[in-house]
Amino acid sequence: MDMMSMVTSLLAMQAGNVQTQVAATIMKSNADAEKSAVMILLGAGQNSSANLGAGIGGNLDMTA
Repeated sequence: MDMMSMVTSLLAMQAGNVQTQVAATIMKSNADAEKSAVMILLGAGQNSSANLGAGIGGNLDMTA
């Protein structure tokens, strides 16, 4: 194997490692975004009425 072939193969291996690292970072970012979206949709265990209109979610008078 000549020197140029060895250098080319080493550079290709380094490029492959960089691509793997970038892919792993993007996958983690996507997973974090999905988790955030699910937690927002589920309400994350909070009893919040911040997105409701006036008069909705207040106390209900059941004495009538």
